[in-house]
Amino acid sequence: MPEQGDRPDAQRGSPMIVLGRIVAPFGVQGWVRVHPFGDDPLSWKKMPQWWLGTDPDGKVWVPYTLTGCKEHGKGGIVASFAEVPDRNGAEAVGGYYIAAPREALPKPDADEYYWGDLVGLEVRNASGVVLGKVTGLLSTGAHDVLQIQDGDAERLIPFVASYVTAVDIDSGRISVEWEADW
Repeated sequence: MPEQGDRPDAQRGSPMIVLGRIVAPFGVQGWVRVHPFGDDPLSWKKMPQWWLGTDPDGKVWVPYTLTGCKEHGKGGIVASFAEVPDRNGAEAVGGYYIAAPREALPKPDADEYYWGDLVGLEVRNASGVVLGKVTGLLSTGAHDVLQIQDGDAERLIPFVASYVTAVDIDSGRISVEWEADW
């Protein structure tokens, strides 16, 4: 299997949305178990290509041709690729991140967001105080948590309706019910 940078079809520099991570081989025919970073991973099977990379913030993503995708367990999926013919190939891509260009993804429903769309947004509380910018999200099982950076200070705010009152991607802002000294 060629290294990521060796493939002539590797995508470099385009903004990619990280969708999940390959966690382990599944069986002996090249299938892999995927930990999705979203709640509708079966919608990804509409994309004929997935892009794999070793660094979620990396600039090199290699397209893989999706040949199978199905639900496995609660919230998980398994997938197969034309370029991964057997268990050895599946082991070789273990730990790789899965991403796609923003334009290849299905449009999210109202009040649904791709994590990548939230990163970089300014967070303000109800009093108008800027609490910082979203640098990432954490999946805790119960709910997602916004990671917000303000200088050297970091805040963690649950991404639930009782704290997050509005998300406006176009204006680059998230409104929250959260005090600056919490």
